[in-house]
Amino acid sequence: MKQILQNLSTGRSEIIEAPAPQGKRGSLLIDTTISLISTGTERMLVDFGKSGLISKARSQPEKVRQVLDKVATDGLMTTVEAVRSKLGQPIPLGYCNVGVVFESGVEGFSAGDRVVSNGPHADMVSVRKNLCAKIPESVSDEAASFTVLASIGLQGIRLAQPALGECFVVTGVGLIGLLTVQMLRAQGCRVLAIDFDPAKLDLARTFGAETCNPGVGEDPVLAGMAFSRGAGVDGVIITASTKSNDPVTQAARMSRQRGRIILVGVTGLELNRADFYEKELSFQVSCSYGPGRYDAAYEDEGHDYPIGFVRWTEQRNFEAVLDMLASGVIDVVPLISHRVPFEEATRAYEVLTTDRNALAIILTYDHDTVPRHDRTVSLLPQQVEASGKASVGFIGAGNYASRMLIPAFKAGGAVLKMISSAGGTNAVVTGRRIGFAEATSDTDSLLESTAVNTVAIATRHNSHAHLTAKALRSGKHVFVEKPLALTSEELDEVKTAHSSSGKHLMVGFNRRFAPHVQTIKKLLEVVAAPKCFVMVMNAGAIPADHWTQDLQVGGGRIIGEACHYIDLMRFLAGSPIVSVQARRMGETDTEIITEDKASITLGFEDGSFGTIHYVANGGASFPKERVEVFAAGRTLQLDNFLKLRGFNWPGFKSQNLWRQDKGQNACAAAFIKAVETGNESPIAPEELFEVAEVTIKVAEILRDQR
Repeated sequence: MKQILQNLSTGRSEIIEAPAPQGKRGSLLIDTTISLISTGTERMLVDFGKSGLISKARSQPEKVRQVLDKVATDGLMTTVEAVRSKLGQPIPLGYCNVGVVFESGVEGFSAGDRVVSNGPHADMVSVRKNLCAKIPESVSDEAASFTVLASIGLQGIRLAQPALGECFVVTGVGLIGLLTVQMLRAQGCRVLAIDFDPAKLDLARTFGAETCNPGVGEDPVLAGMAFSRGAGVDGVIITASTKSNDPVTQAARMSRQRGRIILVGVTGLELNRADFYEKELSFQVSCSYGPGRYDAAYEDEGHDYPIGFVRWTEQRNFEAVLDMLASGVIDVVPLISHRVPFEEATRAYEVLTTDRNALAIILTYDHDTVPRHDRTVSLLPQQVEASGKASVGFIGAGNYASRMLIPAFKAGGAVLKMISSAGGTNAVVTGRRIGFAEATSDTDSLLESTAVNTVAIATRHNSHAHLTAKALRSGKHVFVEKPLALTSEELDEVKTAHSSSGKHLMVGFNRRFAPHVQTIKKLLEVVAAPKCFVMVMNAGAIPADHWTQDLQVGGGRIIGEACHYIDLMRFLAGSPIVSVQARRMGETDTEIITEDKASITLGFEDGSFGTIHYVANGGASFPKERVEVFAAGRTLQLDNFLKLRGFNWPGFKSQNLWRQDKGQNACAAAFIKAVETGNESPIAPEELFEVAEVTIKVAEILRDQR
């Protein structure tokens, strides 16, 4: 399939050839016929990409603070690399898609149905069921492409609750504003449109609005008061995009007592309290298409809100707009300024940035549909690989895989053969940048490929055990990112598959391989006495609804991340774990229950013991990771894999690095060497299984304390 991507670092847009996305339960695979460029949102993204680094920083001050915190904890070079990687990751453009269902994984939709969705600009898209709606026969594909944009305006109207005969102001009459004008008129409201563009105001007048142009000296506040016959307007819907505070200030000053102001667009928000206090004004920010937006249970899992309690959801707003299009209440024909074939989409984005008067730019997808369905694409010419090399297929192309793990495998000399991702696009983006031969959305084809002898798994945690077992049964060596398994049953499946495979199995416990940890291990070799370990993971808070906190998907943060330190302590102790204790912090009534604030104490066969403090409530400027070892009257302290200090340690005082090194490269290199030489795995399988069993047990102990 083909898809449009934009580089946030340069602002450059391009069409790439990517594997068709996987069909899956709860989603529709759609062959696109039309998509609409949202001139406001997409122009803002392109302008952001083309701006310099300083301009980017000024536009996102909260991101700058996060960067400064990261510099303080992880060091300058690590932070610079992370920022460059983030900005260099292309993003899909578009969210107004119309097409024909190719494959349905949901009830109520069938192959051949015409549907509208929030899919991106791509000739094939995979969209969850609650973000799609069937198109009435009388509505053309072009008209239907305005559905998602109109739903954004409609949600703002629903929040404003206009009544028949009320007077409303729409500030900013771009595409969403002009659609909002029409829908307010359909509600029986009088409408005043405010904008600096005479052409857009002319269109607003054809839709029945009165107009005000501040660009020619007209005062919006005076216009609003005159429009409302001196009483003040009932409501203002702001669909403008500007850094200025003027739209909100003007809205407050032209509103009547207890008027309603709804922000749909983007403006400055330095509010004057007096403007709102004296009139008891209501101010609300509208969230995209309506209830359900950004709710994973609704959008990703397909759980609808009961209509008796939430009348208008995202999907039901889509349907309402389609009904208005079918009845002729909304007229979109005058809004279309350009029609461009999808293959020339880069030209459309040139129009977007050079012609500020452009309104709706329609992309047409008239090319052949058959090539869209290919699940594997070539990225490099086929090459004859040297025998004995680790020829790797990567499953997963997310942030960690693309930024850390895959470059580590490349540095270790692996042959990068295939890369797979469910949507296909990430596989191509990462594959092209780092040098894979093929990209695919078909994981089974990767596992079955005779050109791949080693599989690396970097997907969400709930798929690790199944994919690991499947790859081992397929005769592949396996490197799997932590955790190895979420449950004892999953772990048993991996053990069984490994026992009969004769292949290497490795978990990405990279901290063992960090240069500082290797130094600690060497220093401890001369200490026969038991050791005491104190390890702190100042992990930082993440939302309770993040996928890693979901016990069914991420397994929780103890299984998903604290396992690193259980393995690290097991490595440094060099002795089996014989006892496990754990205690979680009690939540207050206002907190959502999570297990990311806990203490874990491990006892070892040689008499050593240690405590892991995994905390999400610490200061961001405090080191994220700290390791302390006490033994035989001596102490070692490691801060954030940058500084190691010895206290009363003969012959050792410190080891400092300019760049944080958590051992990712050394970990991958050790695994690749074992595969290519046939030597033993860098971590004994029995030790991997032991750490996994202990980690699962810790999680069970903590969950029993709820």
